[in-house]
Amino acid sequence: MIRAARLGAVLAGACACACVTAACTGPAASPGAGASDSSASHSAPSRAVAPASPVRTASPVRVVMAVPGRALPAPAALVPFGTSWPGGGAMSTWSAQGRPVGGVHVVYETTLVPPGGTQPAGIAWMDAGLLSARLYSGSLSPGDGPFRYTAPVLPAAAATLVAAFNGGFKMNEARGGYYTEGRVIDPLRTGAASLVIYADGSVDVGAWGSDVTMTPQVVSVRQNLLPLVAGGRPTPRAASTRWRAWGSTCGATSCASTVPGIEHQWRSGLGITADGALVYAAGPGLDPLQLAELLARAGAVRGMQLDINPNWPVFVTYDPPAGGPAAPGNGRKLLASTAQGPWTFFEATWARDFITMSAR
Repeated sequence: MIRAARLGAVLAGACACACVTAACTGPAASPGAGASDSSASHSAPSRAVAPASPVRTASPVRVVMAVPGRALPAPAALVPFGTSWPGGGAMSTWSAQGRPVGGVHVVYETTLVPPGGTQPAGIAWMDAGLLSARLYSGSLSPGDGPFRYTAPVLPAAAATLVAAFNGGFKMNEARGGYYTEGRVIDPLRTGAASLVIYADGSVDVGAWGSDVTMTPQVVSVRQNLLPLVAGGRPTPRAASTRWRAWGSTCGATSCASTVPGIEHQWRSGLGITADGALVYAAGPGLDPLQLAELLARAGAVRGMQLDINPNWPVFVTYDPPAGGPAAPGNGRKLLASTAQGPWTFFEATWARDFITMSAR
């Protein structure tokens, strides 16, 4: 089968390269929340990473949580899919985006065309040592408010905001739970893919009950489906022909209930690298395996799918004048083609959950 063959190819090299990229970024750490943007890009160090020997097993990869206040090494340039290394082919380099923290760039972005794809997807890398994460809750997802942290982002939070991105499905479709602000909104499920935020703003991603668990330091847990990446490679479920298990999709041009959904759809995902950086990926025309491959190629050793379909995926950085607050006018999209943008998180009417990354 085509999908099975593609998974074999992942094991034979593509994912192996991703695992090496993760290993080369340094020891892991814990994340945070922030805001900033700039349309001018700044070149990241170009440190090429070569593929290693094929990954044959999904043995656990240890994540070393980022140390709050300590910067992580900038991400290494990525090998495009279908490119042998060494030998040739331009590396996919990163550009720094968003306001720096203490003079250090904390968000880097790049694009990659996934295997079998024709349109570039956007990838963002976030320094979890210098950023602090926060989960904002909405009236539609998860519902059952009111919440202290909900749209719009208020001036006090905008003062340190560096980036923000979408959360997951509405809870009736997430097949997982939601915990925040001391309340269980929906029961947490063992094995569910989980974004976990701690009291100090650190963040982790993994399977609930094994990679991540409840502790007194946990302040938010956002679950969405099952893990998409584990052990530095796509999970077997990501390669399954049952793509509908990854959510109800729209058609090519319409989301009407009478229009059949398609496998290759707008999708977004989040992962964590071995040294604790967060990696976000989103793009049009993606199937679940392609999304998993993008996260793994960017160094994610554990990853999950977030929201899908044209209206919901969005990643924004903010780069206000020095000392100024983040605002729609100084925000920049990861991909210009996303329906949402810098204004989304500043609108009181925004009813879905999202995550902010702010300067510590």
